[in-house]
Amino acid sequence: MTSLCIGLAGVVWVSLPLHDFTLAWQHSIEKIRWEEDYQVTPAGLVLGEARVRGNGAGMDIPDDARLRDGAWHYHRQLPPLQPLRAGRTPEAGDYQVCAAGRCQWLSDWLGPPKQDVAAVDFWACERPQSDPLRAAQP
Repeated sequence: MTSLCIGLAGVVWVSLPLHDFTLAWQHSIEKIRWEEDYQVTPAGLVLGEARVRGNGAGMDIPDDARLRDGAWHYHRQLPPLQPLRAGRTPEAGDYQVCAAGRCQWLSDWLGPPKQDVAAVDFWACERPQSDPLRAAQP
């Protein structure tokens, strides 16, 4: 079963049994929320819809974006990302992973962003075949 792995340079820090998720963050200068919807596939992470609540420094809204519910919605045609690398520093803030109507900060799993580890990778990975909790049950 394909899951979402989070880590760096192929080292898994956390594995989440997700088929799709939203990656959300706040622009470090403009303080505007960005959201990107991904599907976790064996080929990698497939970007679906993206949303941004405004524009500003380095934040150009694509020409085909449509304003709906206070956010600009758009689609980008990208090949599956394997991995998706994101900058993560104390100055820039943290990311949220949202699924099934709930959002959780990366820092809940990884601790706060650190200056000496300035990035994090997201990629599709295989979940272990044996689940230690199931194996322990009769």
